[in-house]
Amino acid sequence: MIRVLAYLAIILIGLCISPFFDGMNGYLYLAFWDYEVEMGVVTAIVGLILFYCLLQIVEWCLVLFLNLILSSRLLPEKWRKKAARKHTLIGALALAEEDWPVAEKAMAKGAEKGEIPSLNLLAAARAAQHQNDPVSRDGYLLEAEKEPMAVNAVGTTRTRYLLQQGDLTSAREQLDKLSPSSKSKLPVLRLAIELYQAQSDFNSLKLLLPVIKKRQLLTETAFTELSVATNHALLISATENSEQELEKVWHWLSRGERKEMGNIALYCVGLNRFERKDEALKLLMKQLKHSPSAEIFAGLGELLLPSDLDERELIFSMEKKHGQDINFQILLAKLHHQNKEYRRAMECWKEVCQIQPTKSHWLALGETQEHLGEQNSAIQSYRHAIKAD
Repeated sequence: MIRVLAYLAIILIGLCISPFFDGMNGYLYLAFWDYEVEMGVVTAIVGLILFYCLLQIVEWCLVLFLNLILSSRLLPEKWRKKAARKHTLIGALALAEEDWPVAEKAMAKGAEKGEIPSLNLLAAARAAQHQNDPVSRDGYLLEAEKEPMAVNAVGTTRTRYLLQQGDLTSAREQLDKLSPSSKSKLPVLRLAIELYQAQSDFNSLKLLLPVIKKRQLLTETAFTELSVATNHALLISATENSEQELEKVWHWLSRGERKEMGNIALYCVGLNRFERKDEALKLLMKQLKHSPSAEIFAGLGELLLPSDLDERELIFSMEKKHGQDINFQILLAKLHHQNKEYRRAMECWKEVCQIQPTKSHWLALGETQEHLGEQNSAIQSYRHAIKAD
């Protein structure tokens, strides 16, 4: 626009000053081939200006014509992109409202000519998952996977949906492709924790624990609970497998973990199963003298027999010191029951039921009362057990 105004100003100035050059004797003569042109200088200047203006008009007309042709050919594509943006907006709003059918339909349409089709397809897959439509969901994920940058996101999403669906085998296949490690993203590690627990794959979970701790994926309390549960599950599984497996798991534990009472008790139970009772009792009695705990009491309750006189005598001598401990009372009740001292066993179970009235404790009390012929009391204990369930 500024250039046009400049040209117009030049023309007007030329028209204004041209009369002042009327009396001048300027003369212009041009000859080419058989043609000759004669004119004054002023006329030549005005003619050049007019010719340039005409050339500009022709240029503008050609540009306008070409733009019209090109825009008419690309106009349907623009309409499609505009419609895709509209569908994407509708789908996003439907997702926020959790209107899954509308969200799926809108996002699928928006993916056809959308700027980021993989994003639309992932959103459509999410909507299909909420509608329990695995066929459509998997179709959207396959399409989204064609984008190289979306491969990991699609793999993570597919694993999560298969886990939610309960298809643990397929979910594990997808998770293995993601190879959870210290370099993995947090969502992949969280999926690994959940899936390993669902499959009771505590070996894989044990390998992942250092990564979980390093990346601070869980709170300290949650991590401790997970670590303890994993170690206990490994020891129980090894006990059911073989003596070699039990030793392998025991030495897999860290030095600090081998000092935990729960791990020691489970290890001793395993040793007893593989006819290494003396070694197990020695370890449990050592812990009983130095740092008795609920786990140690429970382990002794499983291992001790009436023939273990020395150990039983030592435990009975500790009654004054640990008599207020409910776990010690449970141990005493079991030992008295083995000795067929049902009256003393009943007294212990009564104290336990007063402090911790669980189903198993009421049942143990009722069984002891039956041995003593106290049928009415036993029935009352069994009723308490039913209510405690």
